[in-house]
Amino acid sequence: MFHKHRLLVALIVFFVIVATAIVGYMIFLDIGFIDALYMTAITLSTVGFSEVAEMNDQAKIFSILVIMSGIGTIGFVVSSFADVISAGKFNQVRRQRKMKETIAALQDHYIVCGAGETGQIIIRELEARGALFVVIENNPKVIEELDGLVIEGDATREESLLEAGVKKARGLVTTLSKDADNVYTVLTAREHNPDMLILARSHDEYSYKKLRRAGANNSVSPNEMGGKKLASMLLRPSISHFMDHVIDTANISLEMEEIDIQTGSILCNTRLKDSKIAEHTGLVILALRKADSKETFIFNPKANTLLEAKDKMIVIGEKEQIKLLETMAKSTMSGTHEH
Repeated sequence: MFHKHRLLVALIVFFVIVATAIVGYMIFLDIGFIDALYMTAITLSTVGFSEVAEMNDQAKIFSILVIMSGIGTIGFVVSSFADVISAGKFNQVRRQRKMKETIAALQDHYIVCGAGETGQIIIRELEARGALFVVIENNPKVIEELDGLVIEGDATREESLLEAGVKKARGLVTTLSKDADNVYTVLTAREHNPDMLILARSHDEYSYKKLRRAGANNSVSPNEMGGKKLASMLLRPSISHFMDHVIDTANISLEMEEIDIQTGSILCNTRLKDSKIAEHTGLVILALRKADSKETFIFNPKANTLLEAKDKMIVIGEKEQIKLLETMAKSTMSGTHEH
């Protein structure tokens, strides 16, 4: 701000000198505006072109004053302009350094590779949920429109993924424009983080298997998802409306969430009926995925279902209710007594 203010002052002083010089030449040499402007230009620039009128003593002394003040002012303008440029670059470098330090300190975050149309939707959803995430994008124009933590780079390159903290990330989604780039990104990310959840966008039906073999946990085709969504809205409009209401982050009243039961929590080795989850939280447990099953869900689990460490509960309810269950899933017996 200081540098910009100084540049503004320098420009005002310069224009005052120019205006004064024009008026002075018009008076001392009795010439018109254009000739006076010409005299001002050749005097301030010291190019040495011929004068438009015979110089009298007053005009000569006036020219000396114009040259002395003009050269100093021009130097001040150039110096101030250079300071503004260097200050801008310095601030940009400082912001980038601070951003890199912030990203380096992240843990258990998400990485979004590509901020195209699909990527932008994912970014908005993550922002609405308050999730920690880093975006990798190589288009400077797109980057200018993004807020938050952004890395300018190629997501297929190992350096970009490492800079985004892929080794400590909780999940990664790649939505690059080419399936080959998505496959390469998945391969590199999986190599550095074997346990991370990786999702990928596929553009054609043949890419799904390639992405899975590369290490993606799942792959989604926007065309296929869009088609299924439209068919659902056509055939089951009420159900589709309800599901939109559940996951609509713009106006959330209900949420569907996945809760992990931590080792040693008060829910471990407890029957569902004895856990009193519904009594304490008011949540509805839609499904349960046992720790030893990566694909199979137990829908509408029975009251005598045993809850164990690392089981995942799929629940639906309000935010505060979900937070209560998250606390129960993490709390230990000793922690409960202390409380």
